Amino acid sequence: MNIKTLKQLKQIKNELKKKKESFLLNNYKKKNKYLFILKRYKLYNNIIDLYKKYKTQKKDILDLIELASESQDEQLLKSINLEISILIETIKKSLKTIKKSLKEKEINKNSAIIELRAGTGGNEACIFVEEIFRMYTMYFKEVSWKFKVLNYTTNSYKGYKEVIIKIYGKNVYNILKYESGVHRVQRIPETEAQGRLHTSAISVAVLPEINKNFNIYLNPEEIKRESFRSRGAGGQNVNKTETAIRLTHLPTGIIAECQEERSQHKNLEKAMKVLKDRILNLKISKQIKKLSTKRKLLISTGDRSVKIRTYNFHKGRVTDHRLKKSFYNLEEFMNGKIENLINSFKYLKQKA
Repeated sequence: MNIKTLKQLKQIKNELKKKKESFLLNNYKKKNKYLFILKRYKLYNNIIDLYKKYKTQKKDILDLIELASESQDEQLLKSINLEISILIETIKKSLKTIKKSLKEKEINKNSAIIELRAGTGGNEACIFVEEIFRMYTMYFKEVSWKFKVLNYTTNSYKGYKEVIIKIYGKNVYNILKYESGVHRVQRIPETEAQGRLHTSAISVAVLPEINKNFNIYLNPEEIKRESFRSRGAGGQNVNKTETAIRLTHLPTGIIAECQEERSQHKNLEKAMKVLKDRILNLKISKQIKKLSTKRKLLISTGDRSVKIRTYNFHKGRVTDHRLKKSFYNLEEFMNGKIENLINSFKYLKQKA
């Protein structure tokens, strides 16, 4: 486990202590605050429990090594080796889970991007994109989040084919991530002459903001360093000493060279910066690729059959199909009063 991970765990321990005190002193009438503290307490406590198990497993290995060093019994030594191998694999899994939990904790703090896209239903779906866009922006204002429209495509009749919004605020992604999925609308369109009820759908994808503030740490043992003489035009050597530097990052195969300076030390500094920048770009590219895959999973096909929520204007009802619960305040809901539903589903996920 590296120093950065240990520091994160130490910070979580301190925060857990504060959250626990707040949790015990909390006024239960303040339901939203109570649910928020409960979630944070559960998340941190799980990470600390994992860390405790990791430390216990590590201690068990050291005890077994000590026992092996004191024994001459071949059968016992075989048994100890087998147990150590099993513990090492368990530790690897524990570390992987801890790192994943820490990563999720960091991602949940991120700002978010919401993508709204018209699905089945033609013009009616585009009108509904505009209405859901209005609903979310009214909710953002209510909770004091800033937002910015990054892109939109209008429909020739009314509404939008697509709207992409970036939302800034504390724990935005953590709060909004469960809004991803297909949102279905049932109503009589204004263009419907015979008064028939139509069903249309739009897709909502909530993605964490790409974090470009990576702390790039390069292990010196994973960098191959070569020096050579600087070359001029035509390839001739212009220096008698080997001041130029070539760095190869062995895990990724990325190479960076610098021969601009006369000092090897300065060339090394510049080559290291180029190497870090290239590795950073690689990480960002990987993140974008992951987000692209996630986006496809979240958006699905925009088909009505895979809905997470139905807005029935005829009956003034909103039904969340994951909660298997209906709310009879559609007008308020469309005016941004969606906090109760969001909290209800978050609470359900916490209990799961």
